Amino acid sequence: MAVTSGDDQAPEEGLTGVELTRRRSAELFAVFGGDDSSPAQRESARESLVHLHLPLVEHCARRFRNRGEPLEDLVQVGTIGLLKSIDRFDSDRGVEFSTYATPTIIGEIKRYFRDKGWAIRVPRRLQELRMQIGAASAELTQSLGRSPTPRELAEAIGCTVEEIVEGIESSNAYSTLSLDASDNDEDGAATMLDAIGQDDEGLEHVEIRESIKPLLDRLAPREKKILLLRFFKNMTQSQIAEEIGVSQMHVSRLLNRTLEQLRTSLEEQS
Repeated sequence: MAVTSGDDQAPEEGLTGVELTRRRSAELFAVFGGDDSSPAQRESARESLVHLHLPLVEHCARRFRNRGEPLEDLVQVGTIGLLKSIDRFDSDRGVEFSTYATPTIIGEIKRYFRDKGWAIRVPRRLQELRMQIGAASAELTQSLGRSPTPRELAEAIGCTVEEIVEGIESSNAYSTLSLDASDNDEDGAATMLDAIGQDDEGLEHVEIRESIKPLLDRLAPREKKILLLRFFKNMTQSQIAEEIGVSQMHVSRLLNRTLEQLRTSLEEQS
């Protein structure tokens, strides 16, 4: 059973893009879960499924923009949720894959924010306690008609007053004031960044740039092009994949391998 990419098949007349995606997804899942499919065919189908549903991941990731994390990082985290969904999906249940995958993708992104999105590293128990305090505080405020005291929160959650205080204080580690923030929303208003000095990044990194030039010259043309597109033209991995004609996952592997190679070479020079 052969697997071909979605780009190799001409669109069927009368079908919308969504319908074509669903049909192609069903075909790929038939190969991925087929008893007569070889391991190579299953892996190819899995990779094609990832590429086919990357727009869904990007759509989910956009919901979490402007929360302090780069969109591309959120897409990469969401892709982990997509892979988990592909591996667990049972097409016999009659559920659309996008419906099944969306909660898993969003859950993976939320978990990333919970574990990584803190300005200062906070233990998991305090992160969870903070969430409990928020939920209990909302319920008690509604029932009491006022903000609850730490003791009332402690009784509602089942912990000590000291733990409540510690949980409330840990909330300060989740949200920090941006240096770009200003006292008003007017264009050109002074920000906190204007009040402090800045290092010249060009001078700071000149030694690194000079050290890495000969290493870049030794890279294969494809790896050098990927670095150029990613870090000098600010293209996403999906855009690079389309540019050089490979999958986004393959671009990610090549990029990680190349960066690791450069990092090792720099360490050997130092």
